[in-house]
Amino acid sequence: MRYIFFFLFFGLFFSSCEKQIGSINYSDDKIMAVKLDSPGKPESNVSQKIIKTASLRFETNNLESTFTQIQKAIIANKGTVQNDTEGKDYNNIYRNLTVRIPSQNFDSFIKSISAGVSYFERKEISAQDVTEQYIDLSTRLKTKRKLESRYLEILQKATKISEILEIEKQISIIREEIESKEGQLKYLESRISESVITIEFYKTVAKKEGVKISYGSKIWAAIESGFFSLSEFLISFISLWPFIILLVLLVYFIRKRFKRKKV
Repeated sequence: MRYIFFFLFFGLFFSSCEKQIGSINYSDDKIMAVKLDSPGKPESNVSQKIIKTASLRFETNNLESTFTQIQKAIIANKGTVQNDTEGKDYNNIYRNLTVRIPSQNFDSFIKSISAGVSYFERKEISAQDVTEQYIDLSTRLKTKRKLESRYLEILQKATKISEILEIEKQISIIREEIESKEGQLKYLESRISESVITIEFYKTVAKKEGVKISYGSKIWAAIESGFFSLSEFLISFISLWPFIILLVLLVYFIRKRFKRKKV
């Protein structure tokens, strides 16, 4: 009876130890896994994480003054111009800007560039809540770092080459996962900290009236056009002179052969 209690005591002791160290499995002197992948308790003190974006389009009477106004707003709100393009359509001149503004200055920047705009053809503002995604990534990253530390501790105690190789393989896999999650978190943080705003503004240009052309001028223009077309045809024809010579020689020999047959 005493031995039964003794074995029960040691059985309970070893099972509690396994729960504390995170279940390190050995099989045939090889380390199989360290189970520490389940994310821990989510952080409750993380502030709300919002990604803000905006897209604006409007007409202006003066492209330069509008650009100057936007540029002043960018400087005042500590932003940067990511992309700047200009162009001309059929009846308007336009300028498109892509701007990055610190998220805390988003509202003040939108207010500054909206001053003086009579109406917006497009004004789209979005706020995406990514708090849950941010917490999930942060928690998983911490878990992977703890897992890496656990494997490093085991590596220091390992004595067999098979164990060392297996542990180093697992550490390599974990580090790749850590780098991947660090990249995802850094990208998410950059989108949270800076808002991307696209601004399209244009000026309508009056269509020019066509210049009236006399009937005689039209006839002369048609003659000139025909002359140039004929010149191009002759030049193209002359450029084919080797083929023309070959064709003439071929016709000559064919006719000569037929004449011999008749004779």
